[in-house]
Amino acid sequence: MTTVACAQLALAVGDADGNRIAAEEAVSAAAAGGAQVVVLPELANSGYVFADAAEARALAEPLDGPAVTAWSASARRHRVTLVAGLCERDADGRVRNSAVLIDPAGELRRVYRKAHLFGTEAEFFVPGDERPPVVDVPSVGRIGVMVCYDLEFPEWVRLAALDGAELLCAPVNWPRFPRPEGERPGEVVRVQADAAVNRLYVAACDRAGTERGVTWTGGSVIVDPDGFPLAGHRPAEGPALLLADCDLDRARDKRLGDHNDVLGDRRPELYEPGRPRSSASTPRTPEK
Repeated sequence: MTTVACAQLALAVGDADGNRIAAEEAVSAAAAGGAQVVVLPELANSGYVFADAAEARALAEPLDGPAVTAWSASARRHRVTLVAGLCERDADGRVRNSAVLIDPAGELRRVYRKAHLFGTEAEFFVPGDERPPVVDVPSVGRIGVMVCYDLEFPEWVRLAALDGAELLCAPVNWPRFPRPEGERPGEVVRVQADAAVNRLYVAACDRAGTERGVTWTGGSVIVDPDGFPLAGHRPAEGPALLLADCDLDRARDKRLGDHNDVLGDRRPELYEPGRPRSSASTPRTPEK
């Protein structure tokens, strides 16, 4: 059994020191609660609502910068695997909306650059063009990584599942959108669908509070392979620590009952774009 945590934080754009302190306190609390995997929000070092591209660039950090250095020390100190969202300045000086995976030894195992940019993000970031990574972490399992809006693309989540992800960790920043009274946020519904149709665990870690007029949903959630929330059944207004025990062996079993398998039943030869429809499925023009 693997205990997974989502550390929903109230961060502030531009407050790098305060954001690092909040992350360290959250990781410490998660580890005290027994967590082996901890997920932080999207852009956890910088905040999200930038005034302009110049501000985003000024707040971006390299992979050996203060944020990743502090997160690596925290992961090593608390013996946890950490997935965190980073406003990154890459080796070529481009600004990226990234996520890093750091193992319990404090080693940076993988950096993923968000491929699907939401809203005005293209004004600040260069999108990534590599498929979501799946990292084998000893004593934990196979962890996939993506960022926020990536979760809205079923093809992208399916890639991680096909590559053997048992737990998909996603730093997110979900702005609060109107929804009918009593309904879950649409983003949470889609995460539940991602988990169910791929039969894997998903941990999506959201923001809390308000930043420069944007109110965050506070919809952090940890979902099981049947698509049911293990933690985060309803949005939380402020910072929150979600903990859930996840039996990752379940995510290796893609069967649905005695007759079906969500990956084995795929027919990819039928999914090719532009594939002609059969004559049986072609609508006929009514005779006059």
